[in-house]
Amino acid sequence: MPIVLVLLGIGAGLLTTVGGVGGGVMLVLVLSLLIGTNDALVVSAVALLVGNVHRVALFRRSIDRRVAAAFVAGAGPGSLLGGLSVVLLPPVFVRGAMALLTLVAVARFLSKTRFRAPLFALPPLGFGVGLATATAGGGGLLAAPVLLSAGLSGPTYLATASAAAAVIHVSRVVGYAATGLVSGPLVAEGALLAAAILGGNTLGKRVRERLGERQSGRLELSTLVLCVGLSLAGVSQSIH
Repeated sequence: MPIVLVLLGIGAGLLTTVGGVGGGVMLVLVLSLLIGTNDALVVSAVALLVGNVHRVALFRRSIDRRVAAAFVAGAGPGSLLGGLSVVLLPPVFVRGAMALLTLVAVARFLSKTRFRAPLFALPPLGFGVGLATATAGGGGLLAAPVLLSAGLSGPTYLATASAAAAVIHVSRVVGYAATGLVSGPLVAEGALLAAAILGGNTLGKRVRERLGERQSGRLELSTLVLCVGLSLAGVSQSIH
């Protein structure tokens, strides 16, 4: 298991830093197949919190503070509520939500239509993203179109999304802890995963500097297609 966690962490950090999205949901989906949905949410929350804080440090000068503050105003409470309620949800519901989020992300990627989100719309949209992240993981797939629609792109998008994600993960860890989902062994696994994500982030930063926009987009789409397969496999496992 430790080797699997290291490989997953490196892959998740690399994918998110290069493509801007996908690493977190891939991580949650694989872990849910290996250790169950609730444990996967806890382990990934600990690891992704550290990974996003590290990514913020790498791109800190590019954060759009106005957009981040507006988004987090809703995302923080939403993820806390989700963390408190996830223990009440059956695994098949959580896996179904994971699958739905992934399919929505693919549709968003393939769609040519774009909308522009005004600043006042970010708190309620953030609330939904935070709630989805805490209850089904991979909410970054929903955060991406929201933040991109706010006019962010490139390093500014990556840095702002990472800052928002860090707040979301703190809130949901608090929620999980309040319901008794957090345990020493899960925190230890999350810490190992986090260390691997840091390596993936650093590697991804170097790869990102060499890849063009087209190659990064292809990587994002490939990751999302993989995630669709993993999410559907998880639903099938829950049903059977």
